[in-house]
Amino acid sequence: MRASDKAYEELRTDIVEWRLRPGAVLGEVEQAERLGVSRTPLREALARLVADGLAVQQRGRGAVVSDVSLEHVDNLFALRRALEIESARIAALNAEPGTFAALRARFLEAGRSTAPETREAYYRLAGELDRSIDAAVANPYIQQSLRSLRVHLARVRRLAQDDPTRLAASALEHAAIAEGIAARNPDIAAAATQLHLHHSLEHIKNHAESEKRTPQ
Repeated sequence: MRASDKAYEELRTDIVEWRLRPGAVLGEVEQAERLGVSRTPLREALARLVADGLAVQQRGRGAVVSDVSLEHVDNLFALRRALEIESARIAALNAEPGTFAALRARFLEAGRSTAPETREAYYRLAGELDRSIDAAVANPYIQQSLRSLRVHLARVRRLAQDDPTRLAASALEHAAIAEGIAARNPDIAAAATQLHLHHSLEHIKNHAESEKRTPQ
């Protein structure tokens, strides 16, 4: 792996996982030393993060981790609805039913246990559903747009702090999406996707508002 790619992947992961929080300064000297690369590939990595929207350039500070606000969340979900609802429709017309019937069963099982040690496995399962839908859609333009969007959505997920009740409900919602696709019914698949996105956005907003009201 090229040094710039290594630095980019590690910085992106740290940003998505909130180890580098919004507003954190990505100093060239400090980050190059931490990641074990020279400053030239580090600059290339920072430029990619800025292009992704994960970092911004600020005068006098250099690159800093970009903010995640409720306004940003609304914008992300507007794009997410457009892409994911249409993807569910297309997937229902093209997919291999057995693949999605199996995913449905696994989501139903996941909904019964969202203990801390199982949450990462649940997120991997959600990623598997995403990839299966992408494969069924087989549209490189949609796939590229969703790849970029999902990086930001992974950051947003941390705003809700992996609430176990919401994760259990989300598993059932994902099961309904898989069921609609397995039934080759685009209307049901689209409606299940729309409902899931509505509940996800409401949960994030409600959690953010609750955090504001909680004394620090």
